[in-house]
Amino acid sequence: MKWIEVKIKTTTEAVEAVANILYDAGVGGVVIEDPNDLIFKEKESGDWDYVDESIFEREYEGAIVKGYFPENGDLLDKIKLIEEHVEKIPQYNLDKGLGEVTTTEVYEEDWANEWKKYYKPKKIGDKVVIKPSWEPYEAAFDELVIELDPGMAFGTGTHETTMMCIQNLEKYITNEHEVFDIGCGSGILSVAAAKLGAKKVIGVDLDEVAVTASKRNVLENGVDTKVEIKHGNLMDVIIGKADIVVANIIADVIIHLSSYISDFMKKDSVFIASGIILEKIDEVVKALEKNEMEILHIDRQGEWAVIVSKTKGEKRDA
Repeated sequence: MKWIEVKIKTTTEAVEAVANILYDAGVGGVVIEDPNDLIFKEKESGDWDYVDESIFEREYEGAIVKGYFPENGDLLDKIKLIEEHVEKIPQYNLDKGLGEVTTTEVYEEDWANEWKKYYKPKKIGDKVVIKPSWEPYEAAFDELVIELDPGMAFGTGTHETTMMCIQNLEKYITNEHEVFDIGCGSGILSVAAAKLGAKKVIGVDLDEVAVTASKRNVLENGVDTKVEIKHGNLMDVIIGKADIVVANIIADVIIHLSSYISDFMKKDSVFIASGIILEKIDEVVKALEKNEMEILHIDRQGEWAVIVSKTKGEKRDA
């Protein structure tokens, strides 16, 4: 299968902004090549698993951010939108650098080999470790290892939004809990919930590619007796109520979900909502509170936030 690599030449300070532009355009993961990573590695040992020193050998001295899109009818519109948003970066008092956007055809097998240079085992929370199948890793006695091989349409599970979801799943899940994973993508949160001890997990996604990827990752991680992946809309394919609902989507979808999500939750159930840019926190909080959800806490990493709320027990049916 052929994909299009979109490469943007920028600066270290604008990397997050550029990555967010690509996420908003529909990529599931990005590759960042930044020579300054080596400096960060020296200052923050342990925060970086791997730096490819070949990034120092290229002509462009700044940072490069890459995203991958399937070759389809709306691709040109997406690229145009990316270019327009990159041009607007200086409005946020960031140096966009060269700001050049280029595209290259990439075949999936070539990309898969290239990706392996950047994807190494990463500990996400207190227990969960995400690793690619080709990398050796000796787990500590209390670690839970998730094997996740990224496809073109999905990230590695180490984006801030995913990490915050996993960290909160660690905090709230017990072995009596049922979990709904809304917009399950690659299935990483469904797998994590099962490995953390959830009694039953249902993942749902509108994208057939995501459903296929989720089912594969569920099988490969040996949690298929606990996890069921469904294709479709939450309201159409799920019957019953959960103890925990997790949704790593975008703020606007979470705002929409807030109007009916409690119908799928038990008394005092927890809603872990991520994929929220910092500027949208107040809007999401307002929507949740309007629908009688109690805000427990808000966590932030980089430019992203997760909002954890719960149903008000006295107003919800079991």
